[in-house]
Amino acid sequence: QVHVVESGGGLVQPGGSLRLSCAASVSIFSIYAMGWYRQAPGKEREWVASTTSGGTTKYVDTVKGRFTISRDNAKNLVYLQMNSLQPGDTAVYYCYALLRDSKVWGQGTLVTVSS
Repeated sequence: QVHVVESGGGLVQPGGSLRLSCAASVSIFSIYAMGWYRQAPGKEREWVASTTSGGTTKYVDTVKGRFTISRDNAKNLVYLQMNSLQPGDTAVYYCYALLRDSKVWGQGTLVTVSS
């Protein structure tokens, strides 16, 4: 069974950076796509970024140029490097793994952007 676990959240000032990590319990070569969603207080969960096993990456418009998704296949890790963070980026960030017939979610990690 596939599990994913996020880490790296925390409190950061506006303009700062954080790197989130998502550790998979299996080789990420076997996972079609992995990525991140986020859910801000009182809002719907929104997709943020994704990366496929073939290396294709995509981003929601609001984070393009600020966030970078990457993967370390040897360590079964997916990262979300977040730069120029803004208060509007405050949310619980969830990693997911898109399998052939299901989507597996992590427990989430809280990112708070505040001065």
